[in-house]
This record gives sequence, structure tokens and C-alpha cells, in this order.
Amino acid sequence: MPANMTQNAQSLRQHLTELTSRAKDEAYSMPSHFYTSDAFLELEKEHIFRKEWVCIGHIGEIPEPGDFFTTELIDEQLLVARDDTGDINVLSNVCRHRGNLVENEASGNRRSFICPYHAWTYKRDGALKTAPLMKKAKAFDPAKCGLPRFNTEIWNNFIFVNLDGTAQPLAPQMASLDGILHNYHHELRNLLFMEDTVWGTNWKNLTENFMEGYHLFATHPKTLQPMTPTQLCRKVPGEDRWTAYRSYYDPEYPPRGPFHEDMTEDEQRNSVLFNLFPSFVVAVAANYTLFLCLRPHGADQVSIRWGVCGLKSDPNDPEVVAYVDLCKAFNAEDKEKLETLQQAQKTRFFAGGPLAPDDLEGTIWDFLKYMESRLGAKSAALAAE
Repeated sequence: MPANMTQNAQSLRQHLTELTSRAKDEAYSMPSHFYTSDAFLELEKEHIFRKEWVCIGHIGEIPEPGDFFTTELIDEQLLVARDDTGDINVLSNVCRHRGNLVENEASGNRRSFICPYHAWTYKRDGALKTAPLMKKAKAFDPAKCGLPRFNTEIWNNFIFVNLDGTAQPLAPQMASLDGILHNYHHELRNLLFMEDTVWGTNWKNLTENFMEGYHLFATHPKTLQPMTPTQLCRKVPGEDRWTAYRSYYDPEYPPRGPFHEDMTEDEQRNSVLFNLFPSFVVAVAANYTLFLCLRPHGADQVSIRWGVCGLKSDPNDPEVVAYVDLCKAFNAEDKEKLETLQQAQKTRFFAGGPLAPDDLEGTIWDFLKYMESRLGAKSAALAAE
């Protein structure tokens, strides 16, 4: 990596530490190159996306044995499949023979996975099943040629993977957030919609955008502001692994039922929006759940796997279709703003701006504190020792 790129990344690490050492009421955003630096992105890939739990989908995508979908995380090709016992495995989608893709389709159902290059065949759990004409190859040991399995955890029906295998179990870190979400009973909601897309903005821009209600009145004046107005957003005290806020509904807006019988009157009147660090953002409303699984796709693009869950089971139900259409509408509004933001961030003359009060942008401050804990000057010094 060129020396000037390394210096740029190190200066960002130092700036991140100095910035987040301020008092919360002096909170500022990061400078523009935090969102455009290729060198800083390489640090994020290595120290965040390879080491942390990253959400890559929902169990509703693969309900039956043999069901699978393929995806990618920082250039690791992944095959997510349900095996014959019903377990979900995240496998390397790279053949153990010459390294080609095993599965080329985006999703489907397979009795076994057959690499189209030399027809090496793998069981649903990744174990090698057959390798044509390999019996006389002295170096060939079928027991050592299965597809590698990555550490996998299911939380609230979402599928998480940890690439380097060193992350602490996820569920215990989510105990407090589980308590906040309990009465919404997301675990009872069915997957109703799923889509893959790419936006022309940095992954951090979209993470921060999703997690603040300050932009609702200006960016979503007809889609979200009438329902969840900016002025009714309330920050939830976060923890090391997550941040959240409650987006309260306008009292004049029609009730968003049906409500689970466990829900309190207050819970019926708001959605919980949370960011499970680094890049899983979710809005759990009284009746539906919207989620986005985010991954960097270069410094100026983000890959998105997003979906909708609800208590209904028919994706073609008119109410479901209407809700998905609403999500598409406000997503389009965000995409427009975030892609112009990415263009503007190429400037050398933006050093960050003051964040709005805690209820509106305190979640961004929490996110920056998380980023500092993984990539700040102190972590850089420890890595160098």
C-alpha cells in the first residue's frame, strides 16, 4: 500500500480517537475521507468484517433441507445451506480442487453441490461426496477436501457469520436488546420479501442514515414523516454491540396493528430501530420488520441484502405488498440522498459537522464510538506491537 495511503488511514484512526474522546454534547461527525478512503476500507475489512459477527440473511430464505443461497462478504464467496438434519451451515463456495465456484446460482435447492469445473461433488453439509478419477492421486484425501465451514450463529431468525472464527458468542451480548424487542415477537414473523441490490455510497453512510431520525422530515416528507415524525424520535441507551432508538408514531396516524398481546400501550406506538454493529440495521415495527444486511462493495458502494418480515404468511397479500412498496419508496429516497452524499464527500474541505441532539443523532455517536474501539489510535498501536 502506498505510503501516502497508509498515512491517510493512520490519520483517520487518530482523528477517530480524538473525536470520540469528547463529551457527547460536543459530538461531531467524521471528515469526508472516512467514507472515501480505500486504505481505511482495507482496515475495516481486516479488523471489522473478518473479525465480527456479520448478518448475511434470514432463515426464511432456506426453510427446507437442500435449500441454499449464495452471497459474498469481503471477497469471501459463501454458500449458505440447510443440511439433511435441518442445520444451517455457512460454507466456503470455493471448490477444494482448483478453487472455482461450486455453486453459481443465487438460490435454489440441491441434493448435492457439484462444481461445474471438474464435477467435484459435495454433500449438503459441505463434506466431499465424490471426486471423479481422483482415486489414483496419492495426495488426495477426501476427508480433507470438504468445504470449510465458517462460524455461524442464528439470532432472532437472522443468520450471522464470523469469518475468522474468533468472535465471542453473539447471543449473550444481545441480552439487553432482546429484552427491548421481546414483546414485538419478531421470532414469530415470516419472511415475506427479500432483495439484493447495490447503492453508490459507502457502507457507513447507509448505516448512519438508517440509524438517525433527523433526516425524516426533509428526506421522507410524504413517506415516513407523517407516520414517524422526526420530533418524536427517542434515543435508547445502547451498549458495546448495538445502538437503538424508538421512532414514535404520530398520534393522528392510524394504529399499526395487529398487535401481539404482550405489547404494552407504549410499544404499540413506536418502532424500534437498531444497529447491531457493524452493519446490520433493523426497524421492528408493531406489525412488520424491515432489515438490511450491509457489506462494503468498495469504498464508494455498499452491497445490500434487505427484506421484510411480518405475521402474515402470504407475500402477495395486499397489505404486505403495500408495506413492501412503502419500503421501496423510502429506500429510493435514501438512495438518492446517499449517492449525492458520496459524490460530495470527495471534497477535501469538509472536516465534519456538529451532530444533532442525542434523540436525533446520538446513535451515530454510538456507532463512531464502536468504530473507534475497533480502529482507533489505541487499537492501531496494539496491532503494531
